Formats: sequence, structure tokens, C-alpha cells
Amino acid sequence: MPMPLYAASASRLLTWLTCPRQYRLRYLDRPAPPRRSPRAHTTVGLVTHAVLRGFWELPPPHRRPADVVELVRSHWSDQGFRDDEQARRWQRRVTQEVIEYLRAADRTLEPLGLERTVAFRTDTAAFVGRIDRLDDRDGALVVVDYKTGRVPCVEEDARTSLPMALYLMAVRRIWRRPASRVELHHVPTATVAGHDHDDASLDRKLAEAHSLVADVRRADAAYLADGPESARFAPRISALCAWCDVRSHCPPGQAYGPERADWAGLEGEDWG
Repeated sequence: MPMPLYAASASRLLTWLTCPRQYRLRYLDRPAPPRRSPRAHTTVGLVTHAVLRGFWELPPPHRRPADVVELVRSHWSDQGFRDDEQARRWQRRVTQEVIEYLRAADRTLEPLGLERTVAFRTDTAAFVGRIDRLDDRDGALVVVDYKTGRVPCVEEDARTSLPMALYLMAVRRIWRRPASRVELHHVPTATVAGHDHDDASLDRKLAEAHSLVADVRRADAAYLADGPESARFAPRISALCAWCDVRSHCPPGQAYGPERADWAGLEGEDWG
């Protein structure tokens, strides 16, 4: 009897790579332990993504700076910020960053997809993910992902990104059109890091994904056989423990050091 396809999102696979304990807490334990409220840098990312989606959904005559101001205002959340002053300051900053990022954009662009869920199957796995934006540029499809972190992206980031490669493979299969380019758009600096894949590079990324699926399958089986105390779910202790959303359920992660303040991921702020 053939083995059923493994449902794998890129985020699930990367969580396993980051920390097996975090993977167990997020994907296997039931009921799942409650996760902490969003940090400020997560709020900034969520708002930025929502604003950019809303911007491209507007008719071209309404894609103006004033419309960005209104979109940020309507999507804004104060979650994770130290106080009202910091939240208001970052609301203004995000507004200006998005406006500057869009200055060089073709505002007549009609994206083929916005926050579009895509999926494809292989003999062993069913991969699924969500694309921030899918462009049609002179007949060739381009996968765009927005980034809002402290550090601008470089070409190597686009080349090695497993999620972007999987999205591109899904796009090729769904639309059956030329698609080789992936781009990481760093909104705070209005910079773009891109890479053009070929069949060979995508084959390598698919092999990487299949290897991770095999690892995760074994971990899931160990959970069923041995329970949450299986040695496969040992925490991967690192500086990331200070930021982990499930650290309150992981004593070894707590012992590594103090938790970062909710606003510590914001550029130019006290790390706390």
C-alpha cells in the first residue's frame, strides 16, 4: 500500500530545521499550547503586507501616497509596542517606508495574484504555500516576497530560499507558463534581491524539500510511538530562544537567557 502524500508547507519544514522542540509544540501537541501575542516587528510585517495587498487591489487612479496613508491607518495595530508614542512613531515610519518603496513601482501594474495560495504534488509530498505577489512581466511570471526585517536582502538570500523555490515550482505547474525569477523586496530600504532559477537549481531545491519531508515524517512517527518526550524533539538552543513564540513552554529555552522585549526587533530601538 503506497504511503500517503505528506502535506508540507514551507513554514512547517523550516520550523523543523530551526528547532525540533518548537516544531513539536506548534504542529504536534494537541491541544496546541497558546502562543504569545505578536511582537512589534511582527505587527510591522503584518501591517506592511496588508497595506501592499490593499494598494495593488485599488484601481490605478487611487494608488497614491494619500491612499497609502489611509491603508496604514486602517490596518494599524499597536500590538507589541512599548507605548503609544512608539506605536505612533512606527505608524508614521511604516507609512513613509511603503510610500518610498512604491515610488519606483509601475502603478498601472495588475498583479496576477496577491497573497495567493499555491500548491503542487510530487510522488511523496503535497507542498502548499502563499505568495505575496505574482507578477506577469512580458509573459514571464515572477514570484515576489515582501521583507520588513532589519537587514536588507541579497541575491544569495533569493537563491537559497526554499519557500521561494517551492512557490516557483507551484507557479510553473499551475499556470504552465515561463517562470524562473524570484524576488525579495525589502520594503524599508526599497531594495530588491532577485535570482533566476533554472531546471537544475529547482531540482536541487526539490531534493532538499524531499529530504526535509523524510525527516519530518520520521519525527511525526516518533511522536506517535514515543510521545512528546521522544529524543527527536530536543530543543536546538541558540540566540533565537530569546525571541521564540513558544519559549514559555520550553524550560531549556528559558534557561538560555532572558526574553527580548516585544519591541526589540525594531530597528533603532532599545533592544531590552
